[in-house]
Amino acid sequence: MEWIDGWGLSLATLLPVVGAVVLMFLPSSRDSLIKWFGTLVAGVALIFGILVALRFDYGRTGEVQFEVFKEWIPQINANYHIGVDGLSLSLFVLSLLVSFLCMIYLWFHVPEPGKPKALMALVLLLETGMTGTFIALDLVLFFIFWEIVLVPMYFMIGIWGGPRREYAAVKFFLYTLFGSIFMLLAFLALWFNTGGAAGGTFDMIELQQRGIEASAMFRNLVFAGLFLGFAIKVPMWPFHTWLPDAHTEAPTVGSVLLAAIMLKMGTYGFIRIAFPILPEAAKDFAPLIGILAVISIIYGALCCYAQTDLKRLIAFSSVGHMGFVMLGLATLTNNGINGAIFGMVAHGLITGMLFFLAGSIHERYHTREISELGGMLAQIPKFGSIFTYAAIASLGLPGLAGFWGEMLALLGSYNPGAGLSEELFRALMVGGGIGTVLTAGYLLWTVQRVNLGRVPEKFAAGKGIFDVRPLEMWAWVPLLILIVAAGVYPKLVLSVTDGAVQNLVGMFG
Repeated sequence: MEWIDGWGLSLATLLPVVGAVVLMFLPSSRDSLIKWFGTLVAGVALIFGILVALRFDYGRTGEVQFEVFKEWIPQINANYHIGVDGLSLSLFVLSLLVSFLCMIYLWFHVPEPGKPKALMALVLLLETGMTGTFIALDLVLFFIFWEIVLVPMYFMIGIWGGPRREYAAVKFFLYTLFGSIFMLLAFLALWFNTGGAAGGTFDMIELQQRGIEASAMFRNLVFAGLFLGFAIKVPMWPFHTWLPDAHTEAPTVGSVLLAAIMLKMGTYGFIRIAFPILPEAAKDFAPLIGILAVISIIYGALCCYAQTDLKRLIAFSSVGHMGFVMLGLATLTNNGINGAIFGMVAHGLITGMLFFLAGSIHERYHTREISELGGMLAQIPKFGSIFTYAAIASLGLPGLAGFWGEMLALLGSYNPGAGLSEELFRALMVGGGIGTVLTAGYLLWTVQRVNLGRVPEKFAAGKGIFDVRPLEMWAWVPLLILIVAAGVYPKLVLSVTDGAVQNLVGMFG
């Protein structure tokens, strides 16, 4: 299996885009063939990802493994440089897993106007962009994978989305493109700072080793550009307004991929690029990031209380949950950053599951209005039980995956690193604690309104309303198992991240 060391990452990442191209040449009338082929491609990519995880040396999580370095664009010293370490391995595998589960879900949930071939091809293209972002170690390569994601998600929302799909698709595209411009300018500034055409580099590892020899103002301006690009993607308050619209109008698989993977691209950008390359600027920005994170936590929770659409409620919950991730990062501590990465994985599992359920509720009841639902636990008990399970995981119940990321972020806030103000971060810890209470409140209230009580009269006959189907269980069981596995045994994630996080924290002095 030694060939996995050299080819595993590339195969897992690039196979889906090759599959997307082949898929477009299959006859549109052969729906079964199209679904089998798309699912097979995503499944094989996942197998390659699992093989990488099995061969990963967990005694060296702080080192880049499966590294590939090939000359690509010598004129600007941009190279095909990829690899994984403890910061990226969990997200890399999660991206492949969720993409595969979405392909299974599309066997019976292709929304209007149909066209499974085009939709599956877009999911595969999206998979390549998302997965590539987590393994790229060259800024140009990272930027290309980052931008690849825009196009398929734009069309997924614009073609298969809800009534306001065109508005949501354009808003998503413009916000993300706006952030990408500032991110690209920051990348170019780093290249020129290291020599430009006379020897400048886009290599992330080399940039970390060289350090940025420039004034504090230059470093902070570059960090500000990176901050805008990544914070919009997270999204942090006040850059969050594209998210509820995109989630609400996107088809189910689009919402799942957006919540489970795409938002993590922003937080990953901080720990892979912004923090290690510009550690001094990270210390300067940490208080601001922490404050915006706590605003996101409380604001997102309060907005959830005002929502009438189940999918929009879950979307605003993501603003709050990703706020905890950013709070953990802002502490610049081992506990906080480990908690942030754990929170990314947990949010991907739990909120991805919730969006699967929201889409299936709409299919059964033809509405997502919370006020029109009720009695689901009595009418479709298996489905109602899974919904309760996912909601309780989302509120951070101990023993489930949602707990550890939030707890470690709050612990990190109590004793922040790098000489940050203890008074400020302990106040932020209190704010985050208030957010956990608000989160528990709106999720329990949602479960009470959707699952309990009487079945509304118009749904009492049960026509067209059915419990969990076998293929749905195939798409959901891996997430349900991992939610409890990560909650009961957090070392499943923390043992992967800790070595790399210790190296990162060491850069802050």
